[in-house]
Amino acid sequence: MLEYEKGGELKTKSIDLLELNPSTDINNLVEEIQKVEPLITVSRTQQIRLLVQRLQEKLRQHCDHNFYLFKVLRAHILPLTNVALNKAGSCFITGSYDRTCKVWDTASGEELHTLEGHRNVVYAIAFNNPYGDKIATGSFDKTCKLWSAESGKCYHTFRGHTAEIVCLSFNPQSTLVATGSMDTTAKLWDIRNGEEVVTLTGHLAEIISLSFDTSGDRIITGSFDHTVVVWDASTGSSALFNWDCSLILTGSMDKTCMLWDATSGKCVATLTGHDDEILDSCFDYTGKLIATASADGTARVYNATTRQCITKLEGHEGEISKVSCHRIWNCVFAVKN
Repeated sequence: MLEYEKGGELKTKSIDLLELNPSTDINNLVEEIQKVEPLITVSRTQQIRLLVQRLQEKLRQHCDHNFYLFKVLRAHILPLTNVALNKAGSCFITGSYDRTCKVWDTASGEELHTLEGHRNVVYAIAFNNPYGDKIATGSFDKTCKLWSAESGKCYHTFRGHTAEIVCLSFNPQSTLVATGSMDTTAKLWDIRNGEEVVTLTGHLAEIISLSFDTSGDRIITGSFDHTVVVWDASTGSSALFNWDCSLILTGSMDKTCMLWDATSGKCVATLTGHDDEILDSCFDYTGKLIATASADGTARVYNATTRQCITKLEGHEGEISKVSCHRIWNCVFAVKN
């Protein structure tokens, strides 16, 4: 996080270091940062270099990280459906069959807000990372709501789907939120005025997963029709484009996860080990690790480069429905239905 003064006011700006790993050349990385961040002058070069070196040292310490149970929260009166972290990792949210979403302090486990208003299960939830000041919730009541992460106030209720909303995602610019539904469509919504921007049609079955790419120009949807479609976010047209990210991750009821080359559309690896269907999967923020959640009651962590399972996380007594990776703590959040 970069702090600077403008007009007598102290302001902050986040800098992504997604390319930083234990073997990154620090000097080259600092040069790249200075090219895209004019606020960092030559006089600050050494200071930035030292900060990046410290972060790299922490990454090296975590290469052989052992996972352990940090905290268990009795969060809702009914089963949980989802969990998501803000970019800083300071807060996380949970969705539930009790029709609410709750906001929590990660370090203390203190409940900060309860977001109420949905008339059915709150199934899909997300922060508008990297900003983290807004939350979107998607429900079986066929609506999506936009909330203030700081006050818990509801800004908009997006209506238009004719069946349950089961997945959603903000674009990186935090101007759009995408929702996927059991009505076989995905919709893009303008979070400033609450209006529908475009409907993505073409899938032959329910849309169960979606995500924007890192530029926000394209969106990927996964469906029960056994297909993954990449869309132009500005026009809503579907086509397979050159992707800014190199890999696409999919989890399946066949107990496996697959890694796909995003440019060619070919499968490059199959991750095995679970004894039941995969209910959720995600990359960590570096793209080096993959976490999976399964109906077999376990979560697993894989090395995205070697495709090998690093660790098996056990402890839940039932199926694990969602996983999420903490950006800083190098830990995995697992949610049980």
